Amino acid sequence: MLSTKTRFKRFAVAGAIAGAVALTLAGCTTASPNDDSSTGNKSGGTITIATTNAFTSFNGDTPQSNLDTNGMVGYLTGTSGGLGLGSFMTLDDKYNVVPETDIGTFEKVSDEPLTVKYTLKKDLKWSDGQPITADDMLFTWASSSGYYDDATTNDAGEVTSGTRYFDLAGSTAGLDETAFPTISDDNLSLTLTYSKPFVDWNLVNMLGKPAHVIAEKAGVSLADFVKTLKDTPKGNPAAPAAVNPTLEAAAKFWNTGYDVTSMPTDKSLLVSSGPFIVSDFTAESSITLKKNPEYKGKNVPAYDELIIRFIGDTNAQVSALQNGEVNAIYPQTSADTVTALEKANAKIERGDQLAYDHLDLNFKSDVFKDKNVREAFLKTIPRQQILDSIITPVNNKAEVLNSQIYVPQNAEYKDATKVNGYDAFGKPDIEGAKALLNGATPTVRILYSSVNPNRVDTFKAIQASAKEAGFNVVDGGSKDWGKELSGGNYDASIFGWVSPGAGNSALAQIFASNGGGNYNGYNNADVDKLVADAQTALDPKALEDIKIKIDTATATDAYGLPLFQLPGVFATNGTISGIKYFGGQTGLVWNAQDWKITK
Repeated sequence: MLSTKTRFKRFAVAGAIAGAVALTLAGCTTASPNDDSSTGNKSGGTITIATTNAFTSFNGDTPQSNLDTNGMVGYLTGTSGGLGLGSFMTLDDKYNVVPETDIGTFEKVSDEPLTVKYTLKKDLKWSDGQPITADDMLFTWASSSGYYDDATTNDAGEVTSGTRYFDLAGSTAGLDETAFPTISDDNLSLTLTYSKPFVDWNLVNMLGKPAHVIAEKAGVSLADFVKTLKDTPKGNPAAPAAVNPTLEAAAKFWNTGYDVTSMPTDKSLLVSSGPFIVSDFTAESSITLKKNPEYKGKNVPAYDELIIRFIGDTNAQVSALQNGEVNAIYPQTSADTVTALEKANAKIERGDQLAYDHLDLNFKSDVFKDKNVREAFLKTIPRQQILDSIITPVNNKAEVLNSQIYVPQNAEYKDATKVNGYDAFGKPDIEGAKALLNGATPTVRILYSSVNPNRVDTFKAIQASAKEAGFNVVDGGSKDWGKELSGGNYDASIFGWVSPGAGNSALAQIFASNGGGNYNGYNNADVDKLVADAQTALDPKALEDIKIKIDTATATDAYGLPLFQLPGVFATNGTISGIKYFGGQTGLVWNAQDWKITK
């Protein structure tokens, strides 16, 4: 269930960062649509949906913007650097890779060495009318591979010498084993040659941000920017080079320039390759997407406009649906949510999310440098109590989650949980925790979403239980927890990961010592080697063995605790058709191109 963003990445989610938003933006459910008498559907018009989390960035690939709503918008506009409607691939509802042949093709042309060729269709254009070419693929490779980096990092992942240009929330694993790409004479094909096998080669997308926009922000022409990429040698940490000013400027913009708190006046931030383009944005309220006139593929929607409202309060989402202010919602699931939707006669699509909540201990924190203190704290966590209060009312078959890598739907889950050791923390052992503390009374500050009721309840349960063993648990709840997660100013964190359902590259993202999503500073040299081995393990059984060893190592190291898998709900009020459940990271919008207005 793991993934990376440059290919497929885990997003931080689960009712995460947006505060409850007042229903001030009354989104119209339709806007003078035209009837299609043969189908009963209507063309044109506006569809409005509600999600829990706020939008914060047009680049969801960075640590501070690695959030699900950012990823949804990137998916719809084709600029996420991962799967997307304007890129080389998407997933279907069974998590199978679906090539987007309207954009181009990709094929493995050799096994030894592994060689993959990407070819764009002719005459493709970005939404601003500029051509989509291999220049754009080259930049995606450059920002995703770490090719130019010559940084050396310490155990906490901090750069101690050299330069790391692009700050990825995901991982460079796989692409870091590629040579400089070969570009075709017509500038429409790019070929990657790997020095080692790569298990997820077919999940590598080579189209993300537009190179001409990045070049402009770096202060050079596109031709000069491409020349810089071609002329700059591969980084060597053993002999760091002087900082390349053009690459530095490009990376600085890519790293932070897409983060926004209002609708940007700089329209180049909005440039899209997918069927949608952003036309309006109000922070903490909504984002509006319209049809991209330059997109010519099969995923053109029948309606004109999609409004995504950010409503953190689940009851407010249900009210908005019932009142016709929105056509569909993607709320945080609870028994009360389902009951309210049933009373509102909503059409409900339910399933398991490929997402789970977890408690992570910060290895960079002074209080948790001692493994005995980490283990003592984990012994106090009332996981069954948390499950029973939050999840069991929705899914009475749910069980405490005992893996950092698998969920029960994975065939490997049973094998992993037999040996990984997480079942040793099935219920609190206060006396055992006291024995490990030996009279100490550590203070632990926990970061979590203060506007997410489930997270609040989880924190309070942990706080009360840990107090019995002598811990002083400090409330570090914040509505801006997503921005604070990468800062490390906490001792533990409660949040969620969500996966698209394909790939293994997030093993490096989360568990490698320098992983872009390794927010808690976990560092284990043996795990680093296992993570590297996983990228080249083509045999499914060998890959499973490696992943179970990683899972076991995290339990042995008192990394933290998985809590529960999240149930999912989509709901509509009968005004649109085409909604179908999907448990991956794109959530409700995974097939937004197929929706139709019916009323």
